[in-house]
Amino acid sequence: MDHNYMEKNQYIKENFEKIGLSLDEKQIGQFLNYSEMLVEWNQKINLTAITDFEDIVWKHFIDSVSVNLSKIVSRETWNKKIIDVGTGAGFPSIPLKIVYPEGKYTLLDSLNKRIGFLQEVIKSDGLKNVTPVHGRAEDFGHDPKYREQYDVCISRAVSNLSTLSEYCIPFLRKGGIFIAYKSADSDTEIAEASKAIKVFGGEMIGVEKFVLPGKEIGRSLVVIKKVTNTPKKYPRKAGMPSKSPIR
Repeated sequence: MDHNYMEKNQYIKENFEKIGLSLDEKQIGQFLNYSEMLVEWNQKINLTAITDFEDIVWKHFIDSVSVNLSKIVSRETWNKKIIDVGTGAGFPSIPLKIVYPEGKYTLLDSLNKRIGFLQEVIKSDGLKNVTPVHGRAEDFGHDPKYREQYDVCISRAVSNLSTLSEYCIPFLRKGGIFIAYKSADSDTEIAEASKAIKVFGGEMIGVEKFVLPGKEIGRSLVVIKKVTNTPKKYPRKAGMPSKSPIR
């Protein structure tokens, strides 16, 4: 048991170093605890299809903090007020919070069972300034407590970029940035979202592509800056952004 525990610690430490992040003992412990809770809770509620320890480390944890490889997104980005839309089991926000503890995070998800899981992880890992909230982006995007209140919006959700932009850009203050985690082969989807991004007040800053070192996991990071306020009618009512994305 101890040997396995030590091996897992070592695995987390060495593989985070491959993307230029050196973790202390506390952070390694937080990631290890998170991985164990993910597997345990996954038996009760559907959180992830990925349950192998090494896959969790790469495909969830390291992938979430792969923004560390970005030339556009600065380290200071993570000291700010951040919302993670469609956070699911806490990706990418909880790994980011463990690595960069200074930021103030809101984790939004439409499934209450996941919120219960997130509350337990936050408590067990001793994370501060992380608030999971149950709700839909289409509703919260109109709530003055959330609308245009954030410096950064992040999302690793699977919706296409046009839909995701309608969910996410309304949460940003002017000058804030939206970072969408996309797969390597998202060029068409990104091109098709250009009109929607403008409509919601955004401007494309850039798309960065990389492969996680030592793995064949390709990633596109789409970085969008909010340049004008989002028109009041957006986001449209629940279901509309995904049923008829703006093209």
